[in-house]
Amino acid sequence: MAKSQNQKLKLLYLWEYLTQQTSEEHPVSIKQIIAYLESQDIAAERKAIYDDLELLRYWGLDIIQVGESRSTAYYVGSRDFELPELKLMVDSVQSSKFITEKKTIALIKKIEQLTNAFDAQLLSRQVFVANRIKTMNESIFYNVDAIHSAIAANKKLQFHYFEYTVTKERRLRHDGAFYQISPFALTWDDENYYMVGYDSEMARIRHFRVDKMIDISSLDEERDGQDAYAKMDLALYARKTFGMFVGEDKKVTLRFENSLVGPVIDRFGKEIMIIPDGDEHFKFSADVAVSPQFFAWICGFGTQAEIVGPAEVVSEYAKHIRSIADQYPSA
Repeated sequence: MAKSQNQKLKLLYLWEYLTQQTSEEHPVSIKQIIAYLESQDIAAERKAIYDDLELLRYWGLDIIQVGESRSTAYYVGSRDFELPELKLMVDSVQSSKFITEKKTIALIKKIEQLTNAFDAQLLSRQVFVANRIKTMNESIFYNVDAIHSAIAANKKLQFHYFEYTVTKERRLRHDGAFYQISPFALTWDDENYYMVGYDSEMARIRHFRVDKMIDISSLDEERDGQDAYAKMDLALYARKTFGMFVGEDKKVTLRFENSLVGPVIDRFGKEIMIIPDGDEHFKFSADVAVSPQFFAWICGFGTQAEIVGPAEVVSEYAKHIRSIADQYPSA
């Protein structure tokens, strides 16, 4: 690009230099600024740089001045994102199973561009993507976009839905036929992304893991099931459906040792009514989808937790435990 053309972009180059190459620990002098601009074929004088800095301040860039006279230096102070916020974003991306390793690396590189080069190095040192369990479905972001678009356009979606065989190959469910679902929401549970929608064929609300949806496309047909979704509490749906495994909805009474109140609140929220039961235990009731995943959650607490009622759920849980014990007859 010709020097005269670059000259018109001086303010943009100066903005980029200050935002990317300065921090409180790394301020730059007027001499350094001039040298950088000249490296970009932009002529610059000290007085003009002062005027440019004032223009950027007026525009909203938080330029901090330190030192006096010839030792004066400048850096960008407050930014849209502080370093701890960026660390939180990086941690969220790299720990998300539904984001592929390739997309994880790409997203973290973009997050690093939201700060200066020095803080970006600190972020990159904390990235541990290798050997994490990640989805292998590279189309997941296309799926999310397609779902959002269908919801906004009030249209049904069709897609294939797969599961893995013991040979780690994909096998289409529904006998290989397309699912046709009215999408209503996306929800996050147990480190996976799910689409919640209405299945007209089964006349009920269902959920599907987004990373297991393939060949997704929007239909011309408008969504149905609005009444069913309107009656649904999405937060409650996710809370009572353990691991998003389907089961019969029931109000279950549970008894836990006092030391386990934390995990109970984490699972069911602070709004549950906790009733003391002696000095060392408490009881509470909650709506759950009774499933093997729910039983597994209870079983994980051993003798510190028990199902009190209703009787049919207690009986079903007892059968579940006996069936597991029967696998180890000689133990």
